[in-house]
Amino acid sequence: MVCSDIGKPLKKTSENKSKSHEQLLVRRIQQGDQPAMRELVYLHKDRLYAFIFRMARNHHNAEEICQDAFLKAFASIDSFSPNYRFSTWLFTIGYRVCLNRLRRKTALTGDIDLAALSISDNDTPSASLESSEASELKGRVWQAVDKLSPPQRATVLLFYRHDHSCQEISRVLEVPVATVKSHLHRARLQLRKSLESLSEKDLREFRNFSGTAG
Repeated sequence: MVCSDIGKPLKKTSENKSKSHEQLLVRRIQQGDQPAMRELVYLHKDRLYAFIFRMARNHHNAEEICQDAFLKAFASIDSFSPNYRFSTWLFTIGYRVCLNRLRRKTALTGDIDLAALSISDNDTPSASLESSEASELKGRVWQAVDKLSPPQRATVLLFYRHDHSCQEISRVLEVPVATVKSHLHRARLQLRKSLESLSEKDLREFRNFSGTAG
């Protein structure tokens, strides 16, 4: 199984309410309502930052990209289609901005500077409570994720960490659903290869991270 919503909790009611509230805020923003703009930023800034940081792996760059994404979204708010969730549209813009930065960095340096990337979760309050073994495993997992191509990395993050469906990811990445499934399949193969030296216990931890069952 490469991509499936089987086993994921049913959230249609809450999602529909959230979508309706988003659309109400968008309509208010289109009419020049500044408080509605601040509320929409508040609703999505943390999740967008978490996604962008895992792509850029740099706090300063992630903050700049998120800021740029919100500015671009509000600048073109009149073109927003109510057929989609605002969060999906925002993630699409954020992904474009982030990908452009990664491409510029690659063009300038010849490669993405993995040595400058943090591979642990020391930015989270719970990190200090983890055992050294768990912290080391998490570091190895994220190091492996960092070595994925940007589209594969984005797909893995959106699917496993942000609970997006393949259809939602296809809108964010602006690629067909089949391409999303291919990204997931190739990413899982590469992650398993990168982590093939892990013990059986470690592999179980990795499966817990990835949400897969083997």
